Amino acid sequence: MTTLYGIRNCDTVKKARRWLDAHGVDYRFHDFRADGLEAKKLDAWIKAVGWEALLNRRGTTWRRLPEGVRDGIDEKHAAALMLEQPTLIRRPVVEHGKQVLVGFDAQALTQCFK
Repeated sequence: MTTLYGIRNCDTVKKARRWLDAHGVDYRFHDFRADGLEAKKLDAWIKAVGWEALLNRRGTTWRRLPEGVRDGIDEKHAAALMLEQPTLIRRPVVEHGKQVLVGFDAQALTQCFK
């Protein structure tokens, strides 16, 4: 089963949903805001791709954090912040089998669903 994680109104998530639909991929959508996020799931992603790949440093949520928090970020604090504020997670996150893809990359999706 494939699961797409993100937030409903995110343009990148919308792009990924269109790609999956256009390629006939059966998937379930998990909205961070509506459905939440378990620490166990986040820990698995961190093990799979690393916390730095998951942390969205381009979004407004990141920019609103105090400078001291942003400057001193490490894995433990990043994980806690991502659980507290899931919009700090780079979107979308696609789980397909044991694969975890972060961000929209059509080429990576094509390779994943060959």
